[in-house]
Amino acid sequence: MRWLPLIAVLLSLAVAGCTTTRPTAYAVDTKGPYQLDTGDVVRVTVYGDAELSKSYKVDDKGAVAFPLVGPVPVRGGTTEDAAQRLARALANGYMRNPDVAVEIDQYRPFFIQGEIKTAGQFPYVYGMTVRAAISTAGGYTETADRGRAVVYRRQGDEMVKGAVELDFPIAPGDTIVVQERWF
Repeated sequence: MRWLPLIAVLLSLAVAGCTTTRPTAYAVDTKGPYQLDTGDVVRVTVYGDAELSKSYKVDDKGAVAFPLVGPVPVRGGTTEDAAQRLARALANGYMRNPDVAVEIDQYRPFFIQGEIKTAGQFPYVYGMTVRAAISTAGGYTETADRGRAVVYRRQGDEMVKGAVELDFPIAPGDTIVVQERWF
Protein backbone atom coordinates (compact mmCIF):
# COMPACT_ATOMS: atom_id res chain seq x y z
CA MET A 1 0.00 0.00 0.00
CA ARG A 2 2.94 2.34 0.50
CA TRP A 3 3.68 2.12 -3.21
CA LEU A 4 0.19 3.19 -4.33
CA PRO A 5 0.78 6.97 -3.91
CA LEU A 6 4.15 6.70 -5.65
CA ILE A 7 2.62 4.79 -8.58
CA ALA A 8 -0.18 7.39 -8.84
CA VAL A 9 2.37 10.24 -9.02
CA LEU A 10 4.45 8.43 -11.65
CA LEU A 11 1.36 7.72 -13.80
CA SER A 12 0.22 11.35 -13.61
CA LEU A 13 3.70 12.52 -14.68
CA ALA A 14 3.67 10.09 -17.60
CA VAL A 15 0.24 11.31 -18.73
CA ALA A 16 1.29 14.94 -18.34
CA GLY A 17 4.30 14.25 -20.57
CA CYS A 18 1.96 13.11 -23.36
CA THR A 19 0.10 16.42 -23.58
CA THR A 20 1.14 18.99 -26.11
CA THR A 21 1.15 22.71 -25.78
CA ARG A 22 0.13 24.92 -28.66
CA PRO A 23 1.02 28.58 -28.95
CA THR A 24 -1.62 30.88 -27.57
CA ALA A 25 -4.08 32.02 -30.19
CA TYR A 26 -5.67 35.43 -29.82
CA ALA A 27 -9.09 36.25 -31.17
CA VAL A 28 -8.91 38.24 -34.39
CA ASP A 29 -12.03 40.31 -34.99
CA THR A 30 -13.72 39.55 -38.31
CA LYS A 31 -17.09 41.19 -37.70
CA GLY A 32 -18.44 44.64 -38.23
CA PRO A 33 -18.60 46.98 -41.18
CA TYR A 34 -15.48 47.59 -43.25
CA GLN A 35 -13.48 50.58 -42.03
CA LEU A 36 -11.57 52.74 -44.48
CA ASP A 37 -7.85 53.27 -44.02
CA THR A 38 -4.70 54.37 -45.84
CA GLY A 39 -4.27 52.63 -49.19
CA ASP A 40 -7.96 52.11 -49.93
CA VAL A 41 -9.31 53.61 -53.14
CA VAL A 42 -12.90 54.80 -53.00
CA ARG A 43 -15.22 55.59 -55.89
CA VAL A 44 -17.15 58.77 -55.12
CA THR A 45 -20.30 59.60 -57.05
CA VAL A 46 -21.70 63.11 -56.72
CA TYR A 47 -25.06 63.00 -58.46
CA GLY A 48 -25.39 65.84 -60.97
CA ASP A 49 -21.64 66.56 -61.11
CA ALA A 50 -19.62 64.25 -63.36
CA GLU A 51 -16.44 66.29 -62.75
CA LEU A 52 -16.32 65.33 -59.06
CA SER A 53 -17.42 61.73 -59.60
CA LYS A 54 -14.29 59.59 -59.78
CA SER A 55 -11.94 57.41 -57.70
CA TYR A 56 -9.86 58.85 -54.86
CA LYS A 57 -7.13 57.23 -52.77
CA VAL A 58 -7.12 57.47 -48.98
CA ASP A 59 -3.81 59.17 -48.16
CA ASP A 60 -1.31 58.56 -45.34
CA LYS A 61 -3.24 60.91 -43.06
CA GLY A 62 -6.46 58.95 -43.63
CA ALA A 63 -8.11 61.60 -45.77
CA VAL A 64 -9.45 61.92 -49.31
CA ALA A 65 -8.16 64.97 -51.20
CA PHE A 66 -11.45 66.14 -52.67
CA PRO A 67 -11.72 69.01 -55.19
CA LEU A 68 -13.21 72.27 -53.90
CA VAL A 69 -13.20 71.24 -50.23
CA GLY A 70 -9.67 69.85 -49.73
CA PRO A 71 -8.79 66.86 -47.54
CA VAL A 72 -11.77 65.13 -45.91
CA PRO A 73 -10.88 62.65 -43.12
CA VAL A 74 -12.35 59.17 -43.70
CA ARG A 75 -10.01 56.80 -41.78
CA GLY A 76 -11.85 54.51 -39.40
CA GLY A 77 -15.23 55.29 -40.93
CA THR A 78 -17.45 53.27 -43.24
CA THR A 79 -18.31 54.19 -46.81
CA GLU A 80 -21.59 55.65 -45.48
CA ASP A 81 -19.65 57.83 -43.03
CA ALA A 82 -17.37 59.01 -45.85
CA ALA A 83 -20.37 59.89 -48.05
CA GLN A 84 -21.92 61.95 -45.23
CA ARG A 85 -18.64 63.77 -44.53
CA LEU A 86 -18.14 64.59 -48.21
CA ALA A 87 -21.76 65.77 -48.56
CA ARG A 88 -21.39 68.04 -45.50
CA ALA A 89 -18.15 69.47 -46.88
CA LEU A 90 -19.78 70.16 -50.27
CA ALA A 91 -22.87 71.66 -48.62
CA ASN A 92 -20.63 74.13 -46.79
CA GLY A 93 -20.79 76.77 -49.54
CA TYR A 94 -20.26 74.73 -52.73
CA MET A 95 -23.46 72.82 -53.52
CA ARG A 96 -27.07 72.85 -52.41
CA ASN A 97 -28.22 69.46 -51.08
CA PRO A 98 -25.36 67.35 -52.49
CA ASP A 99 -26.19 63.68 -52.99
CA VAL A 100 -22.98 61.69 -52.51
CA ALA A 101 -22.35 57.94 -52.64
CA VAL A 102 -19.07 56.23 -51.73
CA GLU A 103 -18.06 52.64 -52.46
CA ILE A 104 -14.83 50.67 -52.35
CA ASP A 105 -13.05 50.74 -55.70
CA GLN A 106 -9.91 48.94 -54.54
CA TYR A 107 -9.06 47.53 -51.12
CA ARG A 108 -5.70 48.20 -49.50
CA PRO A 109 -3.26 45.31 -50.01
CA PHE A 110 -2.43 42.46 -47.65
CA PHE A 111 1.10 41.31 -46.85
CA ILE A 112 2.48 37.79 -46.65
CA GLN A 113 5.87 36.51 -45.54
CA GLY A 114 7.63 33.46 -44.22
CA GLU A 115 7.74 30.01 -45.79
CA ILE A 116 6.03 30.89 -49.08
CA LYS A 117 7.52 31.23 -52.55
CA THR A 118 6.94 34.96 -53.12
CA ALA A 119 6.73 37.22 -50.08
CA GLY A 120 5.41 40.74 -50.42
CA GLN A 121 2.31 42.84 -50.82
CA PHE A 122 -0.63 41.67 -52.92
CA PRO A 123 -4.03 43.10 -53.88
CA TYR A 124 -6.85 42.02 -51.59
CA VAL A 125 -9.98 40.42 -53.05
CA TYR A 126 -13.18 40.47 -51.02
CA GLY A 127 -13.77 37.21 -49.14
CA MET A 128 -10.13 36.08 -49.32
CA THR A 129 -8.87 33.43 -46.89
CA VAL A 130 -5.37 32.56 -45.67
CA ARG A 131 -5.38 29.63 -48.13
CA ALA A 132 -6.16 31.97 -51.06
CA ALA A 133 -3.47 34.41 -49.92
CA ILE A 134 -0.88 31.63 -49.86
CA SER A 135 -1.91 30.62 -53.39
CA THR A 136 -1.63 34.24 -54.53
CA ALA A 137 1.92 34.29 -53.17
CA GLY A 138 2.94 31.24 -55.20
CA GLY A 139 2.33 28.52 -52.61
CA TYR A 140 4.45 26.99 -49.88
CA THR A 141 8.14 26.31 -49.68
CA GLU A 142 9.25 22.77 -48.85
CA THR A 143 9.71 23.55 -45.15
CA ALA A 144 6.40 25.37 -44.54
CA ASP A 145 3.89 24.50 -41.83
CA ARG A 146 0.95 23.68 -44.10
CA GLY A 147 -1.71 23.48 -41.41
CA ARG A 148 -1.94 27.03 -40.09
CA ALA A 149 -0.51 30.53 -40.17
CA VAL A 150 -0.22 33.62 -37.99
CA VAL A 151 -2.25 36.71 -38.86
CA TYR A 152 -1.36 40.19 -37.62
CA ARG A 153 -4.25 42.68 -37.76
CA ARG A 154 -4.56 46.25 -36.58
CA GLN A 155 -7.51 46.78 -34.25
CA GLY A 156 -7.72 50.40 -33.23
CA ASP A 157 -4.31 51.45 -31.95
CA GLU A 158 -3.14 47.88 -31.30
CA MET A 159 -1.69 45.13 -33.46
CA VAL A 160 -3.36 41.80 -32.68
CA LYS A 161 -1.68 38.46 -33.41
CA GLY A 162 -3.56 35.20 -33.90
CA ALA A 163 -2.69 31.65 -34.92
CA VAL A 164 -5.36 30.68 -37.44
CA GLU A 165 -6.43 27.82 -39.69
CA LEU A 166 -6.12 28.07 -43.49
CA ASP A 167 -9.79 28.89 -44.10
CA PHE A 168 -9.69 31.93 -41.81
CA PRO A 169 -10.93 35.08 -43.60
CA ILE A 170 -8.32 37.79 -43.94
CA ALA A 171 -8.91 41.52 -44.22
CA PRO A 172 -7.19 44.27 -46.18
CA GLY A 173 -4.01 45.39 -44.43
CA ASP A 174 -3.45 42.03 -42.69
CA THR A 175 0.03 40.54 -42.50
CA ILE A 176 0.17 36.76 -42.82
CA VAL A 177 3.20 34.80 -41.64
CA VAL A 178 3.61 31.18 -42.72
CA GLN A 179 5.97 29.55 -40.28
CA GLU A 180 8.48 26.77 -40.73
CA ARG A 181 7.38 23.33 -39.65
CA TRP A 182 9.31 21.48 -37.01
CA PHE A 183 9.67 17.75 -37.32
